[in-house]
Amino acid sequence: QVQLVESGGGLVQAGDSLRLSCAASGRTFSRYAMGWFRQAPGKEREFVAGISWTSGHTGYADSVKGRFTISRDNAKNTVSLQMNTLKPEDTAVYYCAASSLSYSHSATSYAYWGQGTQVTVSS
Repeated sequence: QVQLVESGGGLVQAGDSLRLSCAASGRTFSRYAMGWFRQAPGKEREFVAGISWTSGHTGYADSVKGRFTISRDNAKNTVSLQMNTLKPEDTAVYYCAASSLSYSHSATSYAYWGQGTQVTVSS
């Protein structure tokens, strides 16, 4: 069992940066692939970024590639999402998720989810 708690969301202006963090409980955190997803009002939840348990593989949605960076610290049981050059279309609730399978872009691969943190980008 893994429990996830996100933090770091907020209201920013276009072009600003934010860093989201996700704190995980459980001693086997290092064995989980981690992902960040987001859901905007009226839209489906979408993949943002993912990282393998060794940090050897990362992946990003095309819409955030070059602007967002995912990283993890297995010693601290945390995964982070550095978001730069934010755009109004990045506005959404951002969720951290953990998968005991290989890192994936599919939400169905992730068994554990945080409660989400709101990111709002004003134009």
